[in-house]
Amino acid sequence: MSTRVMYPAEIKEKAIKMKLAGKSTKEIMRTLNIKNPTQVKTWWRWYRNEETHRFHQGVGKQYKYQKGVPELPEIEQLKIALRQKELELEILKKYKALERK
Repeated sequence: MSTRVMYPAEIKEKAIKMKLAGKSTKEIMRTLNIKNPTQVKTWWRWYRNEETHRFHQGVGKQYKYQKGVPELPEIEQLKIALRQKELELEILKKYKALERK
């Protein structure tokens, strides 16, 4: 089995810049030492769909719905933090109720 290759975000951005400059996928692969042409096509699709936040995600399952905390507005970050705290509090209340029984 082969291992998955993690390309840094800088390589992905260089590939997109080269694609915008009219370079072919094979040229990009040769220049940046990318092994699979599908990889360049995937990055290009992400760029076209305005999903560039995915360039910074690691290898594995890609979460489109969670773009990462730094890209969310402050109010959204606070809402997420509040919801997490509410859930933690709810769990603690259930735990205490079980302890009493």
